[in-house]
Amino acid sequence: MSKEFVHHLLHESLINGWVALIIALVQIETTASLESFRKFIIVSTCRSFIPESYLRDYEVFPEREEGPGAIYIEAADKVTLKKLREMTFVNAKEILGIIYSSKSGNTQLKWRQTRRRIGKVQGFASPNALVNLVESGVLTQEWVDDYLKSVQAPPQQQGGNGNNQGDNGSSAVTAASEKTA
Repeated sequence: MSKEFVHHLLHESLINGWVALIIALVQIETTASLESFRKFIIVSTCRSFIPESYLRDYEVFPEREEGPGAIYIEAADKVTLKKLREMTFVNAKEILGIIYSSKSGNTQLKWRQTRRRIGKVQGFASPNALVNLVESGVLTQEWVDDYLKSVQAPPQQQGGNGNNQGDNGSSAVTAASEKTA
């Protein structure tokens, strides 16, 4: 999924006469490696300023204080390394879970260990977070393509009444949760 698609989705919503800006939040439930979820957090929050040595060290994770955009690493062993901007970098071992919230509040994801360095990712993601989830390897492009096909199906296939008046254009949002901004 590209950022161009996100802009296309927003543009289509305006063309179809939606009064409010609708942000489609996609429900996520998948398995992912700890490293791919770590990469997602870095890509989403601190890619431009994380020290190179921290980026290469798979035991270093960014955390952010409670409140909007909180990121918490639940681990058996965790040591604070350095605070840069609003991020605190920690060295964490035996990670049990990670809670990630975007600053906007649109993305809320949790990674829970299922075995060793593999876990289950659950929550809701914004279109921009979807791009980062694919880039980091948490989701595959195939998963996103399948999702887009499912939400862009004609209304008749989604249980519509066959009347395309008013239904056309809104099916891409009705299959996902909605948040009005």
